[in-house]
Amino acid sequence: MDGEKRTLITYMTSGGVTKEYAEIVAETLQEKYGHAVELVDIRQGTKPDPQRYDFFVVGSGVRAQRVYRKGLEYLRNDFGDKPVAVFLSSNEAGAEESYPDAVRKYMDPIRGKHTHLNLVAVEGFGGRISVLGRTAVDTTDPEKVRRWAEELGQRLQEL
Repeated sequence: MDGEKRTLITYMTSGGVTKEYAEIVAETLQEKYGHAVELVDIRQGTKPDPQRYDFFVVGSGVRAQRVYRKGLEYLRNDFGDKPVAVFLSSNEAGAEESYPDAVRKYMDPIRGKHTHLNLVAVEGFGGRISVLGRTAVDTTDPEKVRRWAEELGQRLQEL
């Protein structure tokens, strides 16, 4: 593992979209940038020690216009000056006309509240709403996530 960048990706999902996105980010960072990636669903109660990693990606879903609190709890850790990226999945972030509202409501508060972190990226992606087991709304865009992960990988290489 010498020379490999160790990246922790934590996520909180309810409907599964945030996990899908976390897997895309993990795959991109592993395959294109050689990162050793650990994926952790924080609902399982695991709290990995930040000292073991070089970079962090934290993902959370949004439901009823609220970011899952547990999804962002990991940001309370002391990461020192290590780079941290955050992504959210929400239907608002997936629609061009409501994306600016998603930035204002969800992403800007993360930047404002976590000024102690070395935030290198905060982004929102589309979500999915299911009703009675059927997809009612789907604004997911895996290719946007992949492009973001590639940009993130480039940015992390430059650090």
